[in-house]
Amino acid sequence: QVQLEESGGGLVQPGGSLRVSCAASGTFFRIIAMGWYRQAPGKQRDLVASINAGGGIDYADSVKGRFTISRDNAMNTVHLQMNSLKPEDTAVYYCNARAYSSYTEWDDYWGQGTQVTVSS
Repeated sequence: QVQLEESGGGLVQPGGSLRVSCAASGTFFRIIAMGWYRQAPGKQRDLVASINAGGGIDYADSVKGRFTISRDNAMNTVHLQMNSLKPEDTAVYYCNARAYSSYTEWDDYWGQGTQVTVSS
């Protein structure tokens, strides 16, 4: 199985920056893709950004040009650099990993979430 450890998050002023990170750990697995989702109170959980093993990246339209997702060379850690933060970015941010659980099957794994609050 895969365990996801999230770090970062916190309170930041509008226009400020914050970085959240996620480290995947386990015994024997191969990660297909990792990404970040966010969920505000009363709203659904939506994709923020993702990066796959081939380097392909997707961003939500609302964060394009402001957020940057990156990974280490082993594809076990991802970072989300969030710049020009807006109050509407306030949410719990969840790390996601899609990884093989066997030679042919994959599963999605989730972190516990980290709070990001953008407020003056």
